[in-house]
Amino acid sequence: MDGLVERIGQLERQLVQRDNHIRLLRAELDKCQQVLNKQQQQSVVEETMAQIAPWRLEPKLKRLAISAEPLAISRQMGNATLAELKQSLHQPKTQPKPKSSRDLIRRAIMDNDFMKNLEMAQIREIVDCMCPVNFPRGKLIIEEGDVGSSMFVMEEGKVEVSREGRYLSTMEPGKVIGELAILYNCKRTATIKAATDCKLWAIERQVFQTIMMRTGLIRQAEYTVFLKSVPTFKNLPEETLMKIANVLEECDYNQGDYIVRQGARGDTFFIISKGQVKVTMKEQSQEKHIRTLKAGDFFGEKALQGEDIRTANIIADDPEGVTCLVIDRESFNQLISGLDEIRTKYQQPDDALTGRNRVLHDHGFANVQLSDLRVIVTLGVGGFGRVELVRIEGDNSRSFGLKKMKKSQIVETRQQQHIMSEKEIMEEANCDFIVKLYKTFKDRRHLYMLMESCLGGELWTILRDKGNFDDPTTRFYTACVVEAFDYLHSRGIIYRDLKPENLLLDSAGYVKLVDFGFAKKLQGGRKTWTFCGTPEYVAPEVILNKGHDISADYWSLGVLMFELLTGSPPFNGSDPMKTYNCILKGIEQIEFPRNITRNANALIKKLCRDNAAERLGYQKGEIRDIQKHKWFDGFNWEGLRNRSLPPPIIPNVRGPFDTANFDKYPPEMDPEPPEDTSGWDVDF
Repeated sequence: MDGLVERIGQLERQLVQRDNHIRLLRAELDKCQQVLNKQQQQSVVEETMAQIAPWRLEPKLKRLAISAEPLAISRQMGNATLAELKQSLHQPKTQPKPKSSRDLIRRAIMDNDFMKNLEMAQIREIVDCMCPVNFPRGKLIIEEGDVGSSMFVMEEGKVEVSREGRYLSTMEPGKVIGELAILYNCKRTATIKAATDCKLWAIERQVFQTIMMRTGLIRQAEYTVFLKSVPTFKNLPEETLMKIANVLEECDYNQGDYIVRQGARGDTFFIISKGQVKVTMKEQSQEKHIRTLKAGDFFGEKALQGEDIRTANIIADDPEGVTCLVIDRESFNQLISGLDEIRTKYQQPDDALTGRNRVLHDHGFANVQLSDLRVIVTLGVGGFGRVELVRIEGDNSRSFGLKKMKKSQIVETRQQQHIMSEKEIMEEANCDFIVKLYKTFKDRRHLYMLMESCLGGELWTILRDKGNFDDPTTRFYTACVVEAFDYLHSRGIIYRDLKPENLLLDSAGYVKLVDFGFAKKLQGGRKTWTFCGTPEYVAPEVILNKGHDISADYWSLGVLMFELLTGSPPFNGSDPMKTYNCILKGIEQIEFPRNITRNANALIKKLCRDNAAERLGYQKGEIRDIQKHKWFDGFNWEGLRNRSLPPPIIPNVRGPFDTANFDKYPPEMDPEPPEDTSGWDVDF
């Protein structure tokens, strides 16, 4: 009996212990669940931020702009006639090659993500101009870190690809090698060595760029000549004709094809550029031949004026086929209305621009010498040197930014023309949304530009620290850029290097455009051909060497909007060539994060149209089309212009020498650059 009582007591004590153990287990389980929930939540946050701002998971670095050397012939074209163009732009020397080699090179180009985007006529010229080169086994074809200027296509042999001494792959015939080098002066990113005796075909950057520029300029000139022969167009300004020429599309027809059918509705205008057509009319069930039209003739012009019932048949009548240049009513109407209106919003009298309306008007700086400036601290480091915060000796009430550039480096990279253009454009600029240039200096080693200091810091720094901006903040900064572009574009100036790194906040929080190293003044309707900009921001026509104008700035404006809203540009790759290929695939291939609103999405896509002529801001409404877009509904443009609109972020600036809003930079340790007394900078 006693034993049974004792046993019951043992069991009761065990049950109590088990209950305590269960409670401990439950408490531990609850703690684990809480930790798990936190980890899952953190994972969701990281995944979301990876979509919105990938750089937050790894350090974000400033991006350097790149530029090819300007072609010498591009500065000589001006208002050259078609005959002068054809005489000046000689076709590069061709290299005879067997059909098998031509076919292999063509297939390799068409299989390359970048090269396949070129026009067939350009590809044919590239094939014609490639020269044979041979490399014995063990010879380096490309060495990592070297500056390259040649692209290759391999016809025979095998090559080994390595990076930082590590083997990556083996390449066999039929592949393009080193295509980035034909775009601009850049360092090779890998080493390529002949694993066997190899035969390759090569083309130099200058030859490639000459082909691209030649075909583009001659095509535009030919199209403009065609347009001048059309009564509907003959009284239009040259600039308008060139814009129409840029949107003409080529269409090919085989003999017997009906290009236009009598009685059908149509809105397309045609100019015959090759071959001939016959015009027929159906009368009493019979088709009567009216006349024959040949190259240079046109038809369908009434369709551009709204009369869309075709009154005759147009039939291709050439064994070699017919090629027509076409434009539809919508494209025509987008361009033709308002292009010949002279904008006066910011215009000054002609003599103000031609009469050196530059820094000399500010007499407060007329007597300032380089020796009067005292360096306080470095504000930034760029491709050619540094920007220092300086003061004038004896004046402690204000500060300035002094851009210091190495002359030898400018000459080495052949950027003299860009630097002189930067000075001239900034001297003439008088806009609240553009950093002002007060005076320039030079010595034997450096060039100097004395500018207003914007102590609110770089927009890039604020974006890096905040991750991304909301809609209202992005709208304000985008509007500041739109105002700067309005000022520049109304004067025919293209900027070409928009990015957060080139946007400075003044002490009030307003954004100003800085660094005009790639800015250029274009003659009416003309294009420019130099590859330059920051890889993530360059427009497709720049990559493809088609020639570009102010429309490229509207593309970059769309990219800027995307980056401000998300923290990362839409087009990104592990190397520049991958970035360019991503750009060539287009904005429609980009998945927009959910935090980009519908109206912002629509505006970005209208700015980033592949066809430069279709971008918002470039059409008949010009930049006003951007200002009127739904995304800007309710925005106080007048308040922005008169600086009464409160900025979204007001920087803390305690005085004229407060640099707390800038990153810290170590002192310059580079040796003094060599002297340059060649005189190219005599007008700087």
